[in-house]
Amino acid sequence: MARRLPIVEFIAMMAMLFSMVAFAIDAMLPGLPQIASELSPDAPNRAQLVVTAFMFGMGAGTFFAGPLADAYGRIVVSTIGVVIFIAGTLLAYAAPSLELLLAARVLQGLGVAGPRIAPLAIIRDLYEGRKMAQITSFVTMVFMLVPAAAPSVGALIIDQWNWRAIFLAFAVFAVVAALWLNIRQDETLAVEDRRPLNYQVLKSGFLEIVTNRMVVTYTLIMTLAFATLIGQLSSTQQIYTDTFGKTENFPLWFALTALLAAPATFLNAMLVLRVGMRRMALWAFGMQALISTIIGAIFLSGVLPWDSLFYFWFFWSTVNLFTAGLTLGNLQALALQPLGHIAGFGASVTIATSTIIAVFIGGPIGLAFDGTPVPLVIGVAILAIIAWYLTWRSTRETE
Repeated sequence: MARRLPIVEFIAMMAMLFSMVAFAIDAMLPGLPQIASELSPDAPNRAQLVVTAFMFGMGAGTFFAGPLADAYGRIVVSTIGVVIFIAGTLLAYAAPSLELLLAARVLQGLGVAGPRIAPLAIIRDLYEGRKMAQITSFVTMVFMLVPAAAPSVGALIIDQWNWRAIFLAFAVFAVVAALWLNIRQDETLAVEDRRPLNYQVLKSGFLEIVTNRMVVTYTLIMTLAFATLIGQLSSTQQIYTDTFGKTENFPLWFALTALLAAPATFLNAMLVLRVGMRRMALWAFGMQALISTIIGAIFLSGVLPWDSLFYFWFFWSTVNLFTAGLTLGNLQALALQPLGHIAGFGASVTIATSTIIAVFIGGPIGLAFDGTPVPLVIGVAILAIIAWYLTWRSTRETE
């Protein structure tokens, strides 16, 4: 087995690789108004597709990243993914139209799938069960600092240069992460444990995944959890700026939201060994469903003017991110628990499926923005109720 790095360095390294995703999404949010005015002035909501196109590409790339990581190793797949990500980044920097920008974002997403999936497989190679969930939670806790800082970094870059310069920052971040991984981390997949990349092997692995009820159930629940985040991230900038007039302070409010939500992963890491992954997710979805329903009812009641509803929105958006910290790491660990012998492929199929389907659920929720947070909050309430029910049923079945 590969040597284990000091746990603090290992968590920081894995978090930086994961953070390529968060940085590539959240640093773009302050630039969406400029992108809309420059590339899509007649349909400003279409600027949201800069987020969903990236997520779609990441989901599609994840289908390939896992099998490749199982066949050729975790490090090489991460590195090749970074190269593809940088190619998409440079194309986006030069894109003269929204259509080409979206194509470049899909290419970015395809590339980032490597450093997104391979670290999960590395963690699964070295740890399992609740210990894996605990490590994943600590990684997520560090990773949550990136959404807190990314919009401010993006806004600073825009102020000094323009929205296109953000893509150069993406390239630098990716190069540093790839160098750190290649210099410090040993390959965790031994040559004798690699699975040949051929049709029969992929078919048998795929059939094992889709016929495992536990894997399918938690992949579906993870899909619903991802969809709530995609809906929020797609429309959050417009809600802050168009609905509540927080244009100049948007990065600060978003950073505060992320910082307040970050302790969720630490809380999960502290409790998951004692409470269990299923119950943590069950409680989190119950909280999310209840609060979303109450806040949605307040918005729909019309009793209070929109100006005074800002703090209700801020509270709700924080709860939504907080829920992600209590659920996603657990759901990923639960979905991969029966798949230790095909961890890369298992991570590939489960995360790719959940991400792609989540784009088609969460994307329209974001695009339904009508000048108010109502479509988003109500949409999330419905998704949370379904996720709670599926988690409750799975918890009863395993007791």
